[in-house]
Amino acid sequence: MKTTVVRLPEGMGERIDNLVGKQRRAAFIRDVVEREVERLEKKQREMGLLK
Repeated sequence: MKTTVVRLPEGMGERIDNLVGKQRRAAFIRDVVEREVERLEKKQREMGLLK
C-alpha cells in the first residue's frame, strides 16, 4: 500500500470520525475512494471510454 497525503475540507475529518470512529478514518477513506473509482470506471466502460 502506498502512502498519500490528502487534505480534507475543514471539519471533514471530525465528521468522518463521528460516523466511523477515529481509528477507522483511513480505512473509511480508502473504502470510499475505491468504490468511487470503481463506479466511475464502470460508467466509462459503459460509455466506451475505458476498456
